[in-house]
Amino acid sequence: MGIAADIVIIVVAALIGGLVAQQFRQPLVLGYILAGVVIGPFSGGMTVSDPHEVEKLAEIGVALLLFALGLEFSLRELKPVKYVALIGGPIQIILTILYGYVLGRWMGWDSGPALWLGGLASLSSTMVILKTLMAQGMMGTLSSRVMIGILIVQDLAVVPLLILLPQITNPAAGLPALGVALLKSVIFLAMMLLLGTRLLPRFLAMISRWNSRELFILTITATGLGIGYATYLAGLSFAFGAFVAGMVLSESDYGHQALSDIIPLRDLFGLLFFTSVGMLLDPAFLLAQWPGVLQLVLLVALGKGLIVAGIARGFGYGNVIPLAVGLAMFQIGEFSFVLGQVGFSGGFLNAEQHAYILAATIISMLLTPMASGLTAPLYGLKKRLSKKELLETMNLPEDGLHDHVVIAGGGQVGQHIATILRQLNVPFVVIELAHRAVDECKRRGLPVIYGDAGHQIVLEAAQLSDAKQVLITIPHITTTETIVRYVHQHFPRLKIVVRSVGIEQLRSLYEDGVYMVILPELEAGLEIARQALLNLNLPVTEIQKFTDAARRDHYHHAYADQEHLKHIRSLKNASDLLQLRWQELNQDSLLVGRSLRQLDMRQLTGASVVGVLRNGQFMANPSADLVFQAGDMVALIGSGQE
Repeated sequence: MGIAADIVIIVVAALIGGLVAQQFRQPLVLGYILAGVVIGPFSGGMTVSDPHEVEKLAEIGVALLLFALGLEFSLRELKPVKYVALIGGPIQIILTILYGYVLGRWMGWDSGPALWLGGLASLSSTMVILKTLMAQGMMGTLSSRVMIGILIVQDLAVVPLLILLPQITNPAAGLPALGVALLKSVIFLAMMLLLGTRLLPRFLAMISRWNSRELFILTITATGLGIGYATYLAGLSFAFGAFVAGMVLSESDYGHQALSDIIPLRDLFGLLFFTSVGMLLDPAFLLAQWPGVLQLVLLVALGKGLIVAGIARGFGYGNVIPLAVGLAMFQIGEFSFVLGQVGFSGGFLNAEQHAYILAATIISMLLTPMASGLTAPLYGLKKRLSKKELLETMNLPEDGLHDHVVIAGGGQVGQHIATILRQLNVPFVVIELAHRAVDECKRRGLPVIYGDAGHQIVLEAAQLSDAKQVLITIPHITTTETIVRYVHQHFPRLKIVVRSVGIEQLRSLYEDGVYMVILPELEAGLEIARQALLNLNLPVTEIQKFTDAARRDHYHHAYADQEHLKHIRSLKNASDLLQLRWQELNQDSLLVGRSLRQLDMRQLTGASVVGVLRNGQFMANPSADLVFQAGDMVALIGSGQE
């Protein structure tokens, strides 16, 4: 069957590899690569008949990967961390290239291969990092946003690296060829800008009016691959053209639909690419050269980890963020396979050098989840060894803190809580480290301690011995667990309420002694659903039963074994089933002119009058002799079954 049989073998092997990777909570791409190693020409057994033909198909996977990357590209995603991403990202890439060049020369490589080593090492793995962050419940934290911002810039850097590295390392080309390549790129970008803003939107609008999903998918695919092939004919990179095509399409009204339609095709051809990469890895070479490969992995991880951590610290991100960034972004990424393949096929890397980089890339990706998991213990060790803690207080009461609530985290959630407590005259203090949040708390007159809530001296400044409870709104799980363990160990009487960053942390937080864990996403979703159901005029009691059931489904497994919460939940469920309604009495109401004693409402309706609002005056539990008047607002309470 030739190439058809090869594709069948690859797809089945990739499925098995993907299942194994999923079982061990690893990115699927690692399973695809390992599957390629198994069916590659160096492993024996069932192998593909012609790896080179598979590599040709894999080039389509590379183009579709970059086409989808262009469709996903959005400057809005970089806004929260724009400086560290748009400025720090390129600085990190340049420093890592220089470091890789020095490392390659130290290993005895020539200047050209050493420069390629630096270029490949400068890119981290978006797939592996995102998978690791999701598994650890770190998505949404500031450190994750910093990583994602830098990753976006790194992914974008693939395109210029595809253009520049072959030109720079080609002795016969020199600077004139590099200038010609850059000029071609500028002309192509200008033409694509014109095409994308004038012609493509009209063409896609015409296609979409025919309401043919099949034709729309074909149009999108043909656009990405066709423009990529046109750039190839013009002497530029096939992948570069596909990326620019995706970036132009992303600005149209059909960008989101194009992305959703192209993803399955991208994943299928991407599978071919990553499996073909695995076929290039010789297990015998890895066993024979493991000391050198391990040395390369460790040196790249150490140098690159320090560079990315230093970039984060240099742009003002303190606390645990530099450590988290360094331990998560040290690896060589999947787009390095794309660059490496270009370098190998173009003769810029020999077979041994390519095998070294390939093995180091795979191993570093496999080590990422374990290394990232060291963030919490290493940060805890750093804090224990630290002798100086940043501490400043503002707007604290003159007589000190007594019977107060400690709010760890002065962001939007913490400030909302503080506003409510101040309105109710409940004493509190906010602990916050971010300058902007501290300035906002200070402007609003909130009592605030400027410092890291994960540090013992800062918590001591909050007078926990005189506090009533601790509310933790910090989204970073590492700092949250540090606070919880300290408070539970030294002040076990204090009740702790925590904002969780994911359902995976629920059980561990309860085991650490937390009184209540709140999932913001769940609560927001339930409130939106409740408002929707109210607008549909469903009974309040039915809506309450639904929300209670949803909460039990999400929270029950985490605290079902905690006896002290059972009575609280039972009382809450019972109170939620009681409906309180207000009814205004008009002149024609049957209640006007009659007293509660005469009406005997409890026997007739099952509802009880618990209050009357008359002329701005509220009468709670009115007497049986009260005579109702027109304009009265009557509060009735009862259950949904009555």
